[in-house]
Amino acid sequence: MSQSPTTNDEYWDVIVVGAGAAGLLAAARLAELGKRTLLLEKNRKPGVKILISGGTRCNLTHDCDERGIIAAFGSAGRFLHSPLAALGPRELVALFEAEGVKTYVEHGTGKIFPLSDRAVDVVDALVRRLKRSGATLALDEAVTDVARDTTDDDAGFRIITSRRTLTCEKLLIASGGKSYPGCGTTGDGYRWLAEMGHTIRPPRPALVPLTSDEAWVRDLTGIALPDVLVRVIDPLATDPRAARRRGLPPTVMIERRSALLFTHFGLSGPAALDVSREVTKVTNPRALHLAVDCLPDVAAAALDERLQQAATADGRRQIIGTFDEFFPRRIAEAIFRQAGVPADRRGAELSKTERPALVQAAKGLEIRVSGSRGYAKAEVTAGGVALDEVDSRTMESKLVPNLYLAGEVLDFDGYIGGFNFQAAFSTAWLAAASM
Repeated sequence: MSQSPTTNDEYWDVIVVGAGAAGLLAAARLAELGKRTLLLEKNRKPGVKILISGGTRCNLTHDCDERGIIAAFGSAGRFLHSPLAALGPRELVALFEAEGVKTYVEHGTGKIFPLSDRAVDVVDALVRRLKRSGATLALDEAVTDVARDTTDDDAGFRIITSRRTLTCEKLLIASGGKSYPGCGTTGDGYRWLAEMGHTIRPPRPALVPLTSDEAWVRDLTGIALPDVLVRVIDPLATDPRAARRRGLPPTVMIERRSALLFTHFGLSGPAALDVSREVTKVTNPRALHLAVDCLPDVAAAALDERLQQAATADGRRQIIGTFDEFFPRRIAEAIFRQAGVPADRRGAELSKTERPALVQAAKGLEIRVSGSRGYAKAEVTAGGVALDEVDSRTMESKLVPNLYLAGEVLDFDGYIGGFNFQAAFSTAWLAAASM
């Protein structure tokens, strides 16, 4: 593996664009299979996005079977059957452990990390394999244009970079999406693929923190709720067919149960990130709101009964104390404020209308959102190349022969938890095997 010299019209069997998770694994595998392979990367080092992922720990995959991975992608998960059959989560873990990267499953989350908790170990393992394979890595070389090479009947590809002109028989685009643009993922591949005839579903940030203009939300900065159910509510939603597809009530766009973190800008944590793809989908996110069930394991009727019993047992005691066993007092105060009940209300003073109002607020604390923190803070990109234009059995374009795609450039995005890295590695492995 070496830096390529500056020459003109170099020919390669395969060129891979993008030395991220997908590109690094695919290029190594292609070279192992006997292809003269060039991997192009615009950054000065490979795997930049891997290095910052998971808080620099790199959540490689999830502790589940292939069906669990597929479920994390919703309707797009069907596309991943063949890639996961080629390289499933167990095989991926074995691949990295064979490279000396021991792993562990994080308790309570199912996330699989390197035992060292160092993302750099993941990149080093991929680079070691790439070096052994004999593939050539060209760093600090940005691709500026990609087109079909029509100078001969073989109709390969002509790639213009910041240094030279290259040609190849087969091309793999693994250039990523637009999330974390500081890592070089600025959506370059969308333009090239659109020019070659592909449909690009509008990209948008996903797995991204949400913003809120509500002062009381920001006042809760630093408070985390370890287990809540978050729903994105569109009060104007009226399509019953879409609701049936989601398996949710008509006004509920998505729901996720996980941890939620209040921040100085709004909301973060797994629950907020997982539902963010629906918030970024709409042109006016302020028309939506979140409904947070702060007590998902406590039925509304049971909570109502508990409040009633507390009020009866000691009428002099402030009823807000009933919530102390569940979450911090400041969350309880927010629930009381939203219910319109004074925080110092005593049990004997609690009216029949106030009790159900408290139950409703605790089981559906309403948070108005204003948007998201955008691509700069998004872990992945939703949208991308339309999946029906790619053969999921091979990862080859159905529109352009010998053009292959892998990873985030495609129109799928999964929940937080290593699912997106798994999809990147699996689609890359299958593409390499098919080329």
